[in-house]
Amino acid sequence: MIRWKTHLPVWMQDWLDLIIPGVQIILIIVAAMLLQRLLKRVIHRASDHYQFPHELLMPVTTVVRWIIIISAALMVLERMGVSASVLWTAFTGFATVGAVAFFAAWSVLSNLFCAFLIFIVGPFRVGDHIEVLDTAEKPGAVGRVVDINLLYTTLEDSTAPEPGTLLQIPNALIFQRVVRRWRAGTPLPEDKLHKPTPPEPSASDAPAAPKPATFP
Repeated sequence: MIRWKTHLPVWMQDWLDLIIPGVQIILIIVAAMLLQRLLKRVIHRASDHYQFPHELLMPVTTVVRWIIIISAALMVLERMGVSASVLWTAFTGFATVGAVAFFAAWSVLSNLFCAFLIFIVGPFRVGDHIEVLDTAEKPGAVGRVVDINLLYTTLEDSTAPEPGTLLQIPNALIFQRVVRRWRAGTPLPEDKLHKPTPPEPSASDAPAAPKPATFP
């Protein structure tokens, strides 16, 4: 490159010092935009295949977009002459802050990750009946799955005396427990359903006391 520049006029050499980094920056930006569109299309196809909800798709695409933007920004700054040691120091600083924020929000992030696993692995689906157990011998929460969001799996409690009672179980808790599953359309066993307690007999329902015997 240096030998090739020596054969050019001086004024053109000065322009090349600006044109070459400018072209490299433009190529980095174009490559980042194309990569973002490609990954977005791949994520949408995976979403259609695995039937991801819209609430789960948005944070994934946002994280991917920001990773590409930050990587492209670091490469652009390097092309503009920023020292690699300065970039590395800035990166490690941001990484440290991100790690602290990650551990601070671990409970929330674990639920997000477990929601992603529920949709990928499919241990149950909306409409199934499940029972979340501490062990296989002890009874647990039983209900029909009515919703799965980023934080909770919502069950319609089958053991509650009032119909429509909902249980919200954190997604991370489900992966720490034994889950018994009845697919949609499979009737739930009778011993898992709520049995109404018989009403207590009132005073009016009590048998009448025998009349005393009378003698002529």
